[in-house]
Amino acid sequence: MSLASHLDELQRKHGDIEREITDAMNHPSVDDLEIACLKRRKLAIKDEIEKLKGKPTAH
Repeated sequence: MSLASHLDELQRKHGDIEREITDAMNHPSVDDLEIACLKRRKLAIKDEIEKLKGKPTAH
């Protein structure tokens, strides 16, 4: 998998989790722990995206 396609996939997952968080926050039956878990996953993906963007590309 190329770096660009990997970044695209991570950004897609990041957006998916953002939508899950929004949906979860709109349903009072959803546990705060579940929302916190989703936020941690989203942050981990964001960190990975930033780490990969910061890598120099080999030419």
